[in-house]
Amino acid sequence: MPTYRYAEAAHLLGVSDDTIRRWVEQGRVMSTRTAEGHAGIEGRALAALAREVAELPADGAAAGSHRVSARNHLRGIVTKVKRDTVMAQVELCCGRYRMVSLMSREAADSLGLDPGVVAVASIKATNVVVEVPQ
Repeated sequence: MPTYRYAEAAHLLGVSDDTIRRWVEQGRVMSTRTAEGHAGIEGRALAALAREVAELPADGAAAGSHRVSARNHLRGIVTKVKRDTVMAQVELCCGRYRMVSLMSREAADSLGLDPGVVAVASIKATNVVVEVPQ
């Protein structure tokens, strides 16, 4: 099982190295040593923490305050909106990830989507390709 250094674990979870250190100090996740002797987090423990972090509400609302079937939520900021007479293309920056959504212009207008607005991308994927980096 791989062991991840704090910086790599933080990158994978989208938090800072300091957050990982605080979570270790609080006992939220156990620390171990990498093969090189660096402080790290064992892969299974990191996966469990990732599941826990992913279940936190993205918008600060109480968990369960609304119910949707989509399970993947990414909070971000709208960076660009292209509108035509029928459709709108909305671009969000969610952490280091860029999301683009096509929706009706009416929906974009109703939500008040413009650059600088905070929004949550809710993704319901029926076909996701997973790759392992070489």
